[in-house]
Amino acid sequence: MGPASEGKDGVLPDNASIQERVVLDSDGPVAAEARHRAAGFLVRALAEHGLPVSARTMDVTRLVVSELVTNAYKYAPGPVVMQLRVAGDLVEVAVWDSAPVLPVPRAADAGRVGQHGLEIVKALAHSFEVRQEPGGKRVTARIALLDDPHGDVSGPRPR
Repeated sequence: MGPASEGKDGVLPDNASIQERVVLDSDGPVAAEARHRAAGFLVRALAEHGLPVSARTMDVTRLVVSELVTNAYKYAPGPVVMQLRVAGDLVEVAVWDSAPVLPVPRAADAGRVGQHGLEIVKALAHSFEVRQEPGGKRVTARIALLDDPHGDVSGPRPR
């Protein structure tokens, strides 16, 4: 981990404690709730741990959360669980759902209307993985907290 993940006092925070688990129910606008929770998580990472969070990271995280949660509700019965976690210089967005079928990102096709969600997530994320788990699957995307050390930063600049 480099300086981008140093806390307010220059000491690396205990990233294991920077996480949140959210069970999303199907009542109401779950994607909007998930985006709101993800933004709040990043704001707290900044305020409580002094981690720099770029404006782009905030926007990309909300978009990734929206796509993953929307897909989970569209294709899987049962509950959806979103976990947000800081892992080094990355924010990890993991969405678990009860469908055992693994999604397969489609090849890029500018003529196709819709079904570009995973394509978008893969293009924006630092890394992307899908794996089966007991009772369903987990889709995980990792996004850089600070993708440009000289860019627009919502938190303190690295030293």
